[in-house]
Amino acid sequence: METKLKQYAELVVKKGVNLKSGQTLVVRSPIECAPFTRAVVEKAYQAGAGDVVIAWSDEICSKLNYTLAPESSFDRVPSWLKELYLSTVREDAAYISISASDPEIMKDVNPERIKRYQRAYNREVSEYVDRLMSNENAWCVVSVPTVAWAQKVFPELSGDAAVNRLWEAIFEAVRMNEADPVSAWDVHKKNLERRMNRLNAHQFSALHFSNSAGTDLTVGLPEGHIWLGGADRTKSGHEFIANMPTEEVFTAPKRDGVNGRVVSALPLNLNGTLIEDFEFEFKDGRVIQVKARTGESHLKSLLETDDGAEYLGEVALVPYDSPISNSGILFYNTLFDENAACHLALGNAYPVCLKGAEGMDKETLRKHGINTSIVHEDFMVGTSDMQIDGIESDGKKVPVFRNGNFVGEFE
Repeated sequence: METKLKQYAELVVKKGVNLKSGQTLVVRSPIECAPFTRAVVEKAYQAGAGDVVIAWSDEICSKLNYTLAPESSFDRVPSWLKELYLSTVREDAAYISISASDPEIMKDVNPERIKRYQRAYNREVSEYVDRLMSNENAWCVVSVPTVAWAQKVFPELSGDAAVNRLWEAIFEAVRMNEADPVSAWDVHKKNLERRMNRLNAHQFSALHFSNSAGTDLTVGLPEGHIWLGGADRTKSGHEFIANMPTEEVFTAPKRDGVNGRVVSALPLNLNGTLIEDFEFEFKDGRVIQVKARTGESHLKSLLETDDGAEYLGEVALVPYDSPISNSGILFYNTLFDENAACHLALGNAYPVCLKGAEGMDKETLRKHGINTSIVHEDFMVGTSDMQIDGIESDGKKVPVFRNGNFVGEFE
């Protein structure tokens, strides 16, 4: 396992953020993931890092904070935390975030407290958030098992057995089990690039989604939208992979161009609360109705975060016949589950998904059909019977998905 940890860490450092010599690396890590984080530190310095900064977190302490802290604490961010992110992002630091949490740890927490702190955090470190959303800095999100998360995914197994099984699933998903993981990622990037180039060539005016679950949704696409997938590049041309694993190609929807009903395909882990069996009704881009079997109040709280949270910021296409989907594992972790199914995201769009967006402020982005918000929350909608048509500017329909998978030129 120690050898595997170091190989995984090396893959994330060299292929994920593609660390440059002399560059600062900031690692956001739960304390339970310390063994992997130490391996990242070692591989980062071996790759020539100028400095490695660790921002530790503990979800149990976070829950205690949300439960017991005075009300005033949720409207401010400590100055040291603000300085950490603003100072490092301005010096071109790269960021690795380890996504590993108990999917239900915050289920009893007042969602209003979470929303207030999220507002304060995004207000105080908006420069950091905006730079990452615009790919000005290299960043990568990866996952490492924790006991609580592993036992949620594999409830029939004991703690250690569940963790080991989740490690196996993660290694498979990030191509660590290939003879040469780096080469395997190069091949995978090229496949995603070919698909996104085909979509970009069409410049569809909209996509229409439908399935037997009740989804009947038209997602308008802004003029000049760009499909992305696999590897990203900073403005200076430095390549990185933002998510490991990744199976998607994605773009930004037209802010006021979404209409119809969409039904979730998988549960959503929203800030430590599990949202299950939910659906949205959209009109002119805005959510006008939401229902959920569990966690509805938390979902409604998310929509009330700001005036962009009720609009879509991402549409992503993932074939049902893909590695994570075929594993049959429900990860209860968006990083993995979003790469098992087509998904949408409420909130902020990636400005890099629009031609000429560099330098645009938020008001100008909205005028060009790009949503802005302090939230960005993915939820999964893809099913084995998902049908997707691309709609040309003249109204002609082009099959993109049939029975959950790409068809024709998009395969």
